Parts: sequence; C-alpha cells; structure tokens
Amino acid sequence: METRAEVTKDANRRLRVAIAGFGTVGSAVARILIEQGAASSFELAYILNRRIAKKRVDWMPGSVRWTDDIDEVLDSDVDVFVELMGGLDPAGTWVRRALASGKSVVTANKALIAAEGVALSELACRHRQHLAYGASVAGGVPVLSGLQEGLAGDQLVRVSGILNGTCNYILTRMEDAGLSFADALLEAQRAGFAEADPSADVDGYDARAKITILSRVALGADVDLETVLCRSIRPITAVDLRYAVELGCTIRQISHAEVKDNELHIAVQPMLVERALPHARVVGAQNIVVSTGRYGGETTFSGNGAGGNPTAVAVVSDLVALARLGTTSSESMSPALKKMVASSQFVMPHYTRYLVRDRPGILAAISQVLATYAINVDAVLQLPGHSREALPFAITLEPSSQQALDAAMAEIGKLHFLAQPPLCLPILRKRA
Repeated sequence: METRAEVTKDANRRLRVAIAGFGTVGSAVARILIEQGAASSFELAYILNRRIAKKRVDWMPGSVRWTDDIDEVLDSDVDVFVELMGGLDPAGTWVRRALASGKSVVTANKALIAAEGVALSELACRHRQHLAYGASVAGGVPVLSGLQEGLAGDQLVRVSGILNGTCNYILTRMEDAGLSFADALLEAQRAGFAEADPSADVDGYDARAKITILSRVALGADVDLETVLCRSIRPITAVDLRYAVELGCTIRQISHAEVKDNELHIAVQPMLVERALPHARVVGAQNIVVSTGRYGGETTFSGNGAGGNPTAVAVVSDLVALARLGTTSSESMSPALKKMVASSQFVMPHYTRYLVRDRPGILAAISQVLATYAINVDAVLQLPGHSREALPFAITLEPSSQQALDAAMAEIGKLHFLAQPPLCLPILRKRA
C-alpha cells in the first residue's frame, strides 16, 4: 500500500496544503501559493483560523475552504499542514495531531521547535512524515538549509549571530541618533519593528529560542531551552555606545553557541563587537549568522530576518523541497543529537561601565576588588561633560572567567559611591 510519505515523491501530484494561522506570514504564504497557480506543486485547500468572517479576503479563490475546525482539516485529504499561529498551545497539539494523522508539517514556530523540536521530529519519523522549520530562524535567510546541506561536509564547532531584528534596530538607532533605549524602543514600535510588549525581543527570549535551534542543527547539541542564559539590552545607554566607538566597537545583541569539553557554551546577551567582525556591519532589522567549521572556516548568512514576505519565502521553500525531493531542507533533527549541559562560562575580555558619585579613591576601590578575583584591567576610559554626581566611566578587562567576573561585579555593586549597579558586557573580537 502506498504511504503518504511516498505520495510526496510523486512529481505528478499536486500537494494539498492547509494553512493554520492567517496573519501576516500566513496571508503572505497563501498569496505566494495562489500567484504561482497551476505551475506550482501545491494546491491551497484550507485556511484554518479563528473568527474567519473577519479574515476572509477577496483575492482568495473560491476553491479554498475557510474553517475554524481543526478536526475538519485533520480528517481531510490534506498532505501538508502549515502551522503559522505561533506559541506552544494549541499549535503544539495541532502539529502533533497532524503528524499522527499522516500529514507532514511545515512551521515557522521558533518557540515550539525550540521547546519540543526533538520530540516532534521523533514523532514525524515514527509516522513517516516530514517536519520542516526552515523559517523558524532568521526568517527569509536560508540558514538552516545552508548549515544542514551546504555545510554537511564540514564539522561545525561554533555558531553566532544577530537573530533578533528588533534589538538590532533599537541598538542601531541608539548609536546613529544618540537616542535613549526608551526613545529607540518607541520609534521601533511606531515603525512596526517592536511589539507593544517588547519583552520577548529586548530581554533575549526570542533569540534564545533561535540559538537553541541553531545549536541542534549546526552543532548536534541538545540543551534545555530554559537553561540558556539570556540578558536584556535594556541597561544599554547612549554613553555605552559612545565608549564602544572609542574602543573601535559597536554594541549588538549576540547569540553564541560553541561546543567545548563536552559542554555547550551558549548565551544571548548584548556585547561590544569589534568593527572588523561581520556582526558589526549588520544594521536595522537585519539578521546574520556566522558558522565556524573545523575544515571550511567561517561561513556567513545574512539578510532580512523578519517580516511577512521574507518568512513566507522560507515557508514556501520548505514546501518546494518537500514536493521536489520527498524531503525537506530542515526536516527531522539528527538522531545523533547529543544531550549537553548549557554553560555560560565564556572566557572573554569585558567592558564594564560605572555610574558614580565622584569621590577620591573610586578607581582604587574597584581595582582592589578586581584584583581579589585575579581580573586584570586593560584600560580606563572617561569622556568629559558629565555631572560629578552621575559620572560615567568605563574599564575594559582582560579575558577572565564569567564566574569570577560575576562575583566581582556583585561585590563592586555594593560600593557606596555607585549611583546604579555596574554594567558588564563581553567584548567579541576577531579571532587570531
């Protein structure tokens, strides 16, 4: 008897597609499929959404059925379930049911794939279906397919990047226009780059989901999402960006993962980034991913990481791969995944910034604490033009362990002359 997985390899048969979620991305996917028409390998059969009366559009062919009933879709002869609702529930339940009912799944749901991707891939394999999630990281940039297929002959050891366009837009505007974080965020919200509640973006949770997925695909490392360190860009000020310029750097939210000694060193945090690095040249809402291989060295992927059309292109590309090859460019995760402990103990140089009420002996007191934890000072910077009661200055530090640095910053934070807790950021420099 012919299985559904075998049907997907029949080039003469158009795959029937259901789209769950008719928002910005879902409507863009639908429009691409419709505009490609009979020349494509797909037939859009269902739109699944709540309150369908408010979602109907006049450009949708009459052959497409609108419904708010998941059972109707799963009981149909649809071949591929395209999940574009986002979130964990009901999306996760519906994806599991779709796979179990003999339908392949294409999704852009980073939160779901980060949290449940391994289990969903195993479920897809058991039911001889495909799970594709190429749009879950970096939107329209073909990162996952590039890592899995284009670099399949290499042994990847590190992956880093800028994975959140909202943060990059905010930091770029703070640097270019001298805006405060609050003003840059408000501008991003008005421009449609930031949500009314920006926490997932600016506090690192969105990028954490993406670097978790990248770690599995690029490094074969599986870590628990909730154990991955993420730090907010909220404490960054215009002063920090001025000091960064003095140091030949900029500031970006960097997602980084590297396998070391059977641990996955992984984190999402704002960093000073040396201007010579490709990360520093990414402006506005764009994304970049830089992978490092044992044999091939560095490979860079960059482009528009968000928005309806770029993400829709990634979704349709997964559909095309499924139809063309009977597989997907980013289907089930490798069964060779290795469970690893997430560690944030990077050994890196750091930038520290202090806001103080100016008194004699401040530098001596800070230096004494740093020396206690065997942390060496590299340079001291102080720009003129600030009040003595709110005086910012910066100290850069030679490479030290995160554990020692955290302990030192906690102790320095108790010193009486500080007007606010110190800021500590890693410095990402070009490797020799």
